[in-house]
Amino acid sequence: MGISKDALRQRIRRGTLQSDKGEDGRVYVYVDTSTVRDVYPEDRADAVGPLADELRDRIRYLERQVEEERDARRRADTLLAQLMQRIPELEAPREAPESPDSPSPTDTPTEAPEEAQEGVQRPWWRRMFGG
Repeated sequence: MGISKDALRQRIRRGTLQSDKGEDGRVYVYVDTSTVRDVYPEDRADAVGPLADELRDRIRYLERQVEEERDARRRADTLLAQLMQRIPELEAPREAPESPDSPSPTDTPTEAPEEAQEGVQRPWWRRMFGG
């Protein structure tokens, strides 16, 4: 009938459904077959069929997508593991090459900057980025 057990019991209590209590204690409900056909049409299976087929197709598509993503993840993990194994093989440079602008430790400044001579400290951004 398309309703819950509790709703059916309430209808029996209110008297909106005809029912009888059997000798075994069971309650028997009389149901009009025209009402049942309206709730459950015979051609319901035909209406559900195309929808169920479409949903199955979507599920298959999504399962394929998940499997492809898993394969891609496995490949990425394999590549990452191979690269991680090669890190110890890479040799670190012994000495960093010096840029032509940076003074070598043996060079001594011939003149002090004007700010240092006057006792004024340079702004932090000039100390960090030069200038």
